[in-house]
Amino acid sequence: MANNGVLDRSFAACSHPIRRSILERLSEGELSVGEATRDCGVSKPAISRHLKILEEAGTIVRVIDGRTHRLRLDGRSLDEAYKWMSNQRELWERKLDVVEDYLREQRETRSREEQG
Repeated sequence: MANNGVLDRSFAACSHPIRRSILERLSEGELSVGEATRDCGVSKPAISRHLKILEEAGTIVRVIDGRTHRLRLDGRSLDEAYKWMSNQRELWERKLDVVEDYLREQRETRSREEQG
């Protein structure tokens, strides 16, 4: 089972459109902070807060080279969230399959009773 703290931080990281946009951009490769956050439409302090959340979640890594801050995606924490969601999906699919089988049996029984 995944660590709930890791999951909470991963989901928080993905819960805002600006952070999702940054993650999507970084999925193409390493970028400078300016490249990763261009056209986000918010102030630099707001960008800093978003980046801090992404870093604390472990979804990005910042490498500082002089005055240049480079960002890269680190998908390991997102992998944990993906595994959790996949497990939940499988669980609910099994439950819904049982409900579907029950309803099919009920329809078939009713149909036989109406014909018979």
